[in-house]
Amino acid sequence: METIVALASAPMKSALSIIRLSGDDCFQIVSKVFSKDISKCNKRAVHFGFINDGRKKIDQVVLITYIAPHSFTGENSVEIMCHGSMLIVNEIITVLIQNGARMAVNGEFSSRAYLNGKMDLIQAEGINDMINATSEEAKDMSMFALTGETSKIFLPIRQKIGELLAKIEVNIDYPEYEDIADISKQEVISVCSQIKADLADLIKVGERNRVYHEGVKVAIVGKPNVGKSSLLNALIGEDKAIVTEIAGTTRDVVEGRFNLNGVPVYLYDTAGLHESEDKIEQIGISKAKDVITKADLVLFVVDNTGIDNNLFNLIKDKKHLLVFNKADILKVQDGHSIYVSAIKHDIKPLLDGMVRMLEIDEMSVKPSFTNTRQIGLLKNIVGQIDIAIRDAQANEPSDLISASLMIAYNYSLDLLGESNKNDLTDEIFSRFCVGK
Repeated sequence: METIVALASAPMKSALSIIRLSGDDCFQIVSKVFSKDISKCNKRAVHFGFINDGRKKIDQVVLITYIAPHSFTGENSVEIMCHGSMLIVNEIITVLIQNGARMAVNGEFSSRAYLNGKMDLIQAEGINDMINATSEEAKDMSMFALTGETSKIFLPIRQKIGELLAKIEVNIDYPEYEDIADISKQEVISVCSQIKADLADLIKVGERNRVYHEGVKVAIVGKPNVGKSSLLNALIGEDKAIVTEIAGTTRDVVEGRFNLNGVPVYLYDTAGLHESEDKIEQIGISKAKDVITKADLVLFVVDNTGIDNNLFNLIKDKKHLLVFNKADILKVQDGHSIYVSAIKHDIKPLLDGMVRMLEIDEMSVKPSFTNTRQIGLLKNIVGQIDIAIRDAQANEPSDLISASLMIAYNYSLDLLGESNKNDLTDEIFSRFCVGK
């Protein structure tokens, strides 16, 4: 494989930066610019010296050499630790490229690790999820994927599909052998039903836990001057939205973010919903309605002036919470609704209500398939298992049942990336960082 190079640490000023190379000729290429010859290196080792461009020394560095297959990519690899100036980083990468390396594309190091059998596709996706994790829970789930724990929970299901498929195929191909046990349609139905139940559990947990990575969108809506902006500020713990006693202060959507039980919550403070002739306000109100449509949860904020039924009709069909703000001046509280005082940051009843409404009070971090590709493939497998069950119940020929199970089995290979690796590389790894 041709040698690739990229910055593996953040592209910013720091104490140290790490430049990574991988490929058949990486030791020879580095030796051309390093003060020591590492071309005949045959073990993992640490080297200290200078990188130079033939005219002058660029930097004093530490090198770590990794011998194939004992590296992240499964290839000969070098990691160069240099001083963390981007000027130095760029000079080193430039001189390496001039001597035979090629700049890596997004995710190419992880792609090579996957293609060389160092990890399956679930583990590879776990790397990207780990980098993008915004909560401890999301990081922990990514670690399950990275260490192979997530893949392990699917292997028994794939094995059941494979074993059932093998039994049916043997009966079809070798009917003359008396020592081969016949497989009944009832056995097919029973095994497929168990596989379907196991898959349903994986899908349920995955769809519930994907919010750790993707988060939830929450819209704050209501009439002008009911305290929506104060509520956003209280939830995120900073004064981001402008708060005044003048109705209509918020004319655009103001965004904020906080973590709730480890789930990223993306807040959208909207313009007050009311009839207006002001063109700017009309644009803000239109954006507010669009946010409502896309939100996973709507916080409908009211004050002591009561509920506007016309506005409530806009959100009644969405998952929503009715939030009475300015509880510090409300004289009557019914004991059942959510009462808060955003201005005094008294919002615990709302946080508790959001936890219940979003069903994140009973969530637990465990190995699970959480991204769209993974859950989509699990559902595809269920679809084919359903077809096999229906065909068995209708007493259809075994080869027809086998066809559905074969498609289900191929989907299971796709899930782990074991079918056609080359077709998956560009699509999956293009979302990764360059140095990964």
